[in-house]
Amino acid sequence: MPTTATRSHGRTLRFSSGLLGGLVDLGGLVLPVSCPGCGAYDEVVCAQCLVLISGPPWRCEAAAGRLDRMDGRPILPVWTLAPYTGPMRELVVAWKDRGRADVGGRFEAALDRGMRHLVPALLGGTTPDGLLVVPAPSSAAARRRRGDDVGARLARAAARGCSTEGLRAVAASVLVRRGRGRDQVGLGARARSRNLAGHVVVRRHSAAAVRGRTVLLLDDVLTTGATLAACEQALMLAGAVVIGALTIAATPSPGGTAGRVEVGADAV
Repeated sequence: MPTTATRSHGRTLRFSSGLLGGLVDLGGLVLPVSCPGCGAYDEVVCAQCLVLISGPPWRCEAAAGRLDRMDGRPILPVWTLAPYTGPMRELVVAWKDRGRADVGGRFEAALDRGMRHLVPALLGGTTPDGLLVVPAPSSAAARRRRGDDVGARLARAAARGCSTEGLRAVAASVLVRRGRGRDQVGLGARARSRNLAGHVVVRRHSAAAVRGRTVLLLDDVLTTGATLAACEQALMLAGAVVIGALTIAATPSPGGTAGRVEVGADAV
């Protein structure tokens, strides 16, 4: 269960994020914003770029080689909303690294909608008592740079979508980056795996809360799969059952198309 200090920290982050979003909106009255995806004037995200994240999620794990468990077990199912190319890439970069907190609200709404489509496929005929939506942890440096825990906000949006469809879900930031692992930005596939090896763990006070629970992982972008693989490993060691992951966008496989990576009949 969250401690008093954790709850207080969460309230501070939500207040800070809300204040930041308000300042961005106010700033737009003086210095009009433009859509980061295409440059459309006076649009947070234009209608054309919103279409990129408005459809149902689709399976994309085949393009992420680091998700292969190498022990014969099926690869972790991962769903995404868009290919991480062109305007979509610009939207994510502006949101994460260029101070465009207002774009995050569009991503949250898209994940909420996406989860409503995903719930039937996610359950696969089973009905868990409840679902934990667990965000991949950011590095401390990334949280300081962004002034918010953006992963937790995305996880709450996805949990709302589940609950709307009758699957009781709660966002749970139970994972943490331990040690001196770098931010993943700019690292290649092998470097990402080495960077995360042993550095993603379940928080001590959350160990009992995840044991035996059904978990959906949540991340912003699927690149090599190293981050999700490290998160899955940490949760499994803590006794959780990870049934899949959801991302905003996914990098297409090298030489592949920028479109969907279908995975048999399981694709949504």
